[in-house]
Amino acid sequence: MRIIDTLESNVRSYPFSFPAIFSRARGSIMLTEDGRKVIDFLSGAGALNYGHNNHQIKAAIAEYLASDAVIHGLDMATPAKLEFLETFSSVILRERDLQYRFQFTGPTGANAIEAALKLSRKITGRQNIISFTHGYHGMSLGAMAASGNRFYRRASGAALAGATFMPYDGYLGPAVDTADYLQKLLSDESSGIDTPAAILVETVQGEGGINVASKEWLQSVQAIAKNVGALFIVDDVQMGCGRTGEFFSFEFAGLSPDIIVMSKSLSGYGLPLSMLLIKEECDAWMPGEHTGTFRGNNLALVSATAAINIYWRSRTFAQDVQRMGELMRSRLEAIASEHGSGFAVRGRGMALGFDCQTAEVAETTARKAFEKGLIVERCGPIDQVVKFLPALTIDLETLNRGLDIFELSLTETLMEPRSDVPRQRAFLRSRC
Repeated sequence: MRIIDTLESNVRSYPFSFPAIFSRARGSIMLTEDGRKVIDFLSGAGALNYGHNNHQIKAAIAEYLASDAVIHGLDMATPAKLEFLETFSSVILRERDLQYRFQFTGPTGANAIEAALKLSRKITGRQNIISFTHGYHGMSLGAMAASGNRFYRRASGAALAGATFMPYDGYLGPAVDTADYLQKLLSDESSGIDTPAAILVETVQGEGGINVASKEWLQSVQAIAKNVGALFIVDDVQMGCGRTGEFFSFEFAGLSPDIIVMSKSLSGYGLPLSMLLIKEECDAWMPGEHTGTFRGNNLALVSATAAINIYWRSRTFAQDVQRMGELMRSRLEAIASEHGSGFAVRGRGMALGFDCQTAEVAETTARKAFEKGLIVERCGPIDQVVKFLPALTIDLETLNRGLDIFELSLTETLMEPRSDVPRQRAFLRSRC
């Protein structure tokens, strides 16, 4: 690690939490250079829903590479792009009675968020974006302006403007309907809140602490957006592609967003690929008005098509994800109950969070877990929540072994003397 410490910027983050050199990986297991096997419950921050080096998807990639087909083609038409469009449209959209146009943006989720905000402002002629407390949408300036965490916002080095924050579902307690609060402010000409170009929401806030919005709240927010003439945008960068038990995280609420933002596990293999799904009436771009050199990564389109064909042509995979998610939740809730009333478990599908209440407990537990062979990330305003994002393809034995390690690590942490003062996060975790 010495050469990394010498040559790589201090901005790196995961090496501080997981101090090892990782040499190989398959499925839910990563191997370190010194021969350790580590169970991965981070899954590339949600970019590896189908596991590391998924061999079925890899076969499609290898065949494409061997054919000398186009890898980089800007946004030109290629057989790989046509096949992806046709497959995604028929298998994902039509099966859900959805109709969208595709826009391939730059390769990251933040690139796609920037495009969505830019398009919303172009369509409406307005500037303001309604975002929500604890929301997180990326590290570029426009996306960061719509993200809540002060740690990230301070690092921008710029005045972040153009967004107004509203309380997320449950932020003010179970007795307060924050959708009603939003409606009142936007209906009041003297509230001081500019009529928005868009309302941007995550159905489950990943970085914010695995906060879950209810069906009713999401439906109300969508209706509010329509009433005020704002676009309704769902950020499905981390929670899409099956993470919550359905391909889109908003399916359970019967939503029809104007724009859907996708990235991370869209490629199915950890390759960079991001896109917007845009309702036809919202496709107001002029040719070349929003561009990017690495949009439409053909190799990633090939792997994305393979992932859809392998896992989404029937409802079986979604049912398996829901079943495994229920098993995870049941096990985590039992652990929380055993260790006292101060802990809480929340999430949907296979995106779950274990709220340790203090950053110190979460930090120590995650560190001990890695020492014992498990990778888990932390999230929440002060990193007090242990986040569980195992591969959707994980087998039950590996899942239970990882949960055993977490439980043992938490037990050992609680047996140690500790300070009750939560530690603020000490480094920046970047979102790709």
